[in-house]
Amino acid sequence: MTAPATRAVRRRVTVRGTVQGVGFRPFVHRLATDLALAGFVSNTASGVLIEVEGPPDGVAAFCDRLAREHPPLAAVTGVGVEDLPVTGGEGSFGIRTTDRSPGSTLLPPDTATCADCLRELGDPADRRHRHPFVTCTHCGPRFTIATGMPYDRAVTTMSRFPMCGECAREYGDPLDRRFHAQPVACPGCGPRLRLVPASGSEVRPARDAEALASARALLAAGRIVAVKGLGGYHLACDAGQAQSVDTLRARKARGGKPFAVMCADLDEVRRIAELSASELAALTSPRRPIVLLRRRSQTDGPAPGVCPGSPHLGVMLPYTPVHTLLFGLPGDPPGPRVLVMTSGNRSGEPIVTDDDEALTRLAGLADAWLAHDRPIASPCDDSLLRVRPDGTEQVLRRSRGYVPRPLRLPVPVRPALAVGGDLKNALCIGEGDHAWFGPHIGDMGDLATLEAARRAEAHLRGLTGVHPELVAADRHPGYHSARWAARRAGQAPVLVQHHHAHIASAMAEHGLDGTTPVIGVAFDGTGYGDDGTVWGGEILLAGYTGFRRYARLSPAPLPGGDAGVANPCRLALARLWAAGLPWDADLPCVTACAPDERAVLERQLAGGLACVPTSSMGRLFDAVSSLAGVCHRAGYEAQAALELEAAAASAWGADASAYTFADGLDPAPVLSALVTDLRRGTPAAVLAARFHRAVARAVAGICRRARQDTGLATVALSGGVFANALLEEECARLLTDDGFAVLRHGEVPPNDGGLALGQLVVAAHLRQEE
Repeated sequence: MTAPATRAVRRRVTVRGTVQGVGFRPFVHRLATDLALAGFVSNTASGVLIEVEGPPDGVAAFCDRLAREHPPLAAVTGVGVEDLPVTGGEGSFGIRTTDRSPGSTLLPPDTATCADCLRELGDPADRRHRHPFVTCTHCGPRFTIATGMPYDRAVTTMSRFPMCGECAREYGDPLDRRFHAQPVACPGCGPRLRLVPASGSEVRPARDAEALASARALLAAGRIVAVKGLGGYHLACDAGQAQSVDTLRARKARGGKPFAVMCADLDEVRRIAELSASELAALTSPRRPIVLLRRRSQTDGPAPGVCPGSPHLGVMLPYTPVHTLLFGLPGDPPGPRVLVMTSGNRSGEPIVTDDDEALTRLAGLADAWLAHDRPIASPCDDSLLRVRPDGTEQVLRRSRGYVPRPLRLPVPVRPALAVGGDLKNALCIGEGDHAWFGPHIGDMGDLATLEAARRAEAHLRGLTGVHPELVAADRHPGYHSARWAARRAGQAPVLVQHHHAHIASAMAEHGLDGTTPVIGVAFDGTGYGDDGTVWGGEILLAGYTGFRRYARLSPAPLPGGDAGVANPCRLALARLWAAGLPWDADLPCVTACAPDERAVLERQLAGGLACVPTSSMGRLFDAVSSLAGVCHRAGYEAQAALELEAAAASAWGADASAYTFADGLDPAPVLSALVTDLRRGTPAAVLAARFHRAVARAVAGICRRARQDTGLATVALSGGVFANALLEEECARLLTDDGFAVLRHGEVPPNDGGLALGQLVVAAHLRQEE
């Protein structure tokens, strides 16, 4: 007697997360085919929809493996399963066309060229040999080419490039690595490179290789080339040629701010910088960020002008085929192996993405343009991070490789937009339990940046399907971002205090629901305080619904606002004045100021003219930098503090003593002791180290007192000052040793680049309480 056949079952599986543009449908197809199951898979506006039918054990195995296995770029955030009536039909498993119903799904970030594509790029027998736009399902552009969702070729900037027969075959074959890889193309049907000299007469080489060879030759000859990448143009030059580096610095009016470099390979990285295992992992990850590495002291490294005054180098590896080919394949004429790669813009402006705009906005900066005809849908600058000694990462600029990857929120929010601040601006949009940062925009100082913010918001809304019902902004009445938010909202935006937003961003990143406040240490350069003064050295008792200012750095006048910030010697004199210490002629900050400059400053301080009080810890670091003789004039943001940190790091192991603040955060005794040490001939590096330790010990002491008063035992460290690795590590060590739980930023920047996340969660909670 024949045993009865096992009854079939049918299930609908919905998968949410980053599941489009990552090869998820072919993965599902292969999985179902391996298990001999029938059904189909389809992209929808909310994720991926699967219906699968077959024997119960086969369907169960399918669902189990689907939860455990996925393509390398996929990130599954949820799987739903429901039973369906069996259709009863025999058949294979199919891939259906995209469903364009309303909803939202998650798009992966742009990803560095994978190993398989690099092999094809260098294989003379492969039809994509030397193809500058080789890509597949596992790598290449996503965010910067997407113009809408669901992610399909028709809603990318590749829609203008019809596929040839061979590419179409690969695109339609579920067993091919390029199945539904939306940027797929080849030399016959894809984008093309061209080289445009500064003369304006366009050269259109017959082959992409000629444009690349010409650009490499220009770089070797010391010229500056504007190179179009994934999210915008770079300005590139040979990092080993001092004259080229200095020319680029002068043309861009960059002051002394360090440049990032791109190395041809890991051998070049190791030649110029120290590299730990954790730094290697970050550098070679698919995100390919700029990683801050300690530079070697050998004489054949980058020219001194690449990173003057800094012991670190910002280093990245090639992340597009164009970059790889620009350095050259084996047998190509030699060219530079380390290139300066800085954002293609004038200082203070957004990165350039449009080709015609590049020819005008970068005129006078570049000697030639290496361009291509694939449009960029959204600007996306390079991300920047450092790796801590424990191997964790601190992202300082969150952009390419991260955007638009969402952050999971610990509490649900209504649809909202947060516009961030005016420095290091990055927007954040949220709904439910997800928040999406937009790419790094920069400083909101002109119409071009505001227009870039408007486009970034529109692009983010289009990709996420979020339609904000409320808008959050900083309380500073002079911020361009807050004014834009007011116009954008059509109603009064929710205004969030700057340092409250910093602490809330750390809480949200670490998954705190806000029911219990934290001790928030918010140290930065500038933030509008509730009393109308400039805050920035704050200890807050904070949750999402509010905060109390528990302690703060003793204030001092900020003479001349931004003019004072650019002149740390003036800040030093103002701090001495506030502490009742004389301006003796032997002090470095006094000699750095001309007599007439000191006279004007003295009248300002005595009369309170253009002198807003500030409790800013960032400004105290600037002042101490000048007082110690390290930096008196700042050519870029935080230069004085960065150079003070570098000096302190050089003496950190040689001197363990520290100065002492009075009454928590009154720096008068610190300044007095520092002046005494100066007169003893103590080296500036030792002064800097003692000051850093003083700040960390003061933080630990105030947090200990706050715990005694409140019972709170969690401390959040946030604000741009905590980009200072030395200070952050010392604060975290002292607090952890004292039994505190310490929240430090990871993927969300501690500086104003992470501000919008805090604004988002605070605004959502404030509106819920109204």
